[in-house]
Amino acid sequence: MTAQPQSYTTEAEYLAFERASSTRHEYYNGRVYAMAGATEAHNLIAGNVIAALHGQLRAKPCRVYPSDMRVKVRKTGLNTYPDVIIVCGQPEFVDDTGDTITNPIVIVEILSPSTERYDRGMKFQHYRTIATLQEYLLIAQDHHRIEHFSRQSNGLWQLQEAVGLEEQIVIRAIDCILALADVYEKVELQPDAEDEPPGNS
Repeated sequence: MTAQPQSYTTEAEYLAFERASSTRHEYYNGRVYAMAGATEAHNLIAGNVIAALHGQLRAKPCRVYPSDMRVKVRKTGLNTYPDVIIVCGQPEFVDDTGDTITNPIVIVEILSPSTERYDRGMKFQHYRTIATLQEYLLIAQDHHRIEHFSRQSNGLWQLQEAVGLEEQIVIRAIDCILALADVYEKVELQPDAEDEPPGNS
């Protein structure tokens, strides 16, 4: 993401701007950050994840949202757009507009050279402060690989990794299975690239 050349912006100003904008921006600590567009592989993976989970959640009190749904991290003030969000029970919004959720139970991010460091590091630090969040998935675009972080009863996060199209992830918080063969259906893997500043691709 790239900071916009402007002075301190309040969250109310950001939301008014964002709701009128045709492009997406993150907000943190008084600054607004432009987000770049996504690659074909990114979009295919996101669509595949939503399709796989939607079918399993139809009879459960859970909802799956794509990346146009914003999340606010109440403890830190970050406003951002995860690639996939799952909420169980009644969604909690910051206001009556209903476009900013505060109680995700599962968040999925799709890694790219420009986002990987941010998604693994600072962004995950923000997400870990969300009391309702139980599981965090990082999906690679350059390998058939999903990293699955789950919150334990002692508050620590445990990592499990699935590598290869024959593998699958069990998302216990929503009692769903995510098969890598489904996640990567019709996806041509992207080659490794040099690290770049955080963004969305």
